[in-house]
Amino acid sequence: MLHVLYLIGVSAFAASGVLAAYRANMDPFGGLVLAFAASISGGTLRDLILNRHPLYWTHDWVLLTVIICVGTATMVYLRFWTLPRKSLLVVDAVGLAVVTVIGARAAIDAGATPLAVIILAVLTGVAGEVIRDVLCGEFPPLLLREDVYAIAALAGAALLLALHHLGIGGTAATAASAGLVFALRMGAVYLGLHLPRPHRSPGRTGADG
Repeated sequence: MLHVLYLIGVSAFAASGVLAAYRANMDPFGGLVLAFAASISGGTLRDLILNRHPLYWTHDWVLLTVIICVGTATMVYLRFWTLPRKSLLVVDAVGLAVVTVIGARAAIDAGATPLAVIILAVLTGVAGEVIRDVLCGEFPPLLLREDVYAIAALAGAALLLALHHLGIGGTAATAASAGLVFALRMGAVYLGLHLPRPHRSPGRTGADG
């Protein structure tokens, strides 16, 4: 079940990588590079921190095949049709939701502390998007431009951790946690929600002298 769920998340990130490459006017090779970067960067960082070897994707031919197929299919689709304006944000939210929860489960299984579980879950969820945006030349990356992003991942990881300590696991906990991440992220996108930001006082343009 978890492997199938992970394939869904990886597929979403692969599609988001190609969509980002398309908007950056990259060629097909660039699209595949971003598909892989968005899909496996978060899990790779997680496994390196947890000292899990070999890295999960180096011996999973199904995972790599899915990335190639989804990336190629997305490029073919974009060759003939135009996707809706918010399509990148939607598939990105799906990937964020699924991969964050998978990252949290991996950290729990590795015996990480509660705080480490949340940190590793967020890193797993957002690392691929950050690398994708940097490769596209987007500064700052989506993570730093959209407030309810890492926060959504954090909330989902915290919910999964809480359910785990309550003895609630399996599909129900995974679905609830991933659903929370997706709902928070898409709610922020469509409702224009942002965290409070500091405002500079009128007439002040720098530090006090």
